[in-house]
Amino acid sequence: MGSGGDSYDHALAETINGLYKAAVIHRKSWQGLEAVEWATLTWVDGFNHRRLLEPIGYLPPAEAEAADYRRLTESAMAA
Repeated sequence: MGSGGDSYDHALAETINGLYKAAVIHRKSWQGLEAVEWATLTWVDGFNHRRLLEPIGYLPPAEAEAADYRRLTESAMAA
């Protein structure tokens, strides 16, 4: 892991940006900014709350993060 703003951060941002453009932006013609904003919010919600990831036990990222936070909080309270 590098520090913030290094090439790893940029590569991750470019990957997510590419996924977003391929999944949302380039799939249709947009009637206006509001339609793009709504589609973006819908995509981000699905990306964080419904996408199952094998490396974290087939959990959505938001669920895995919440479980990790609970574990850290519980272990800090026990200490």
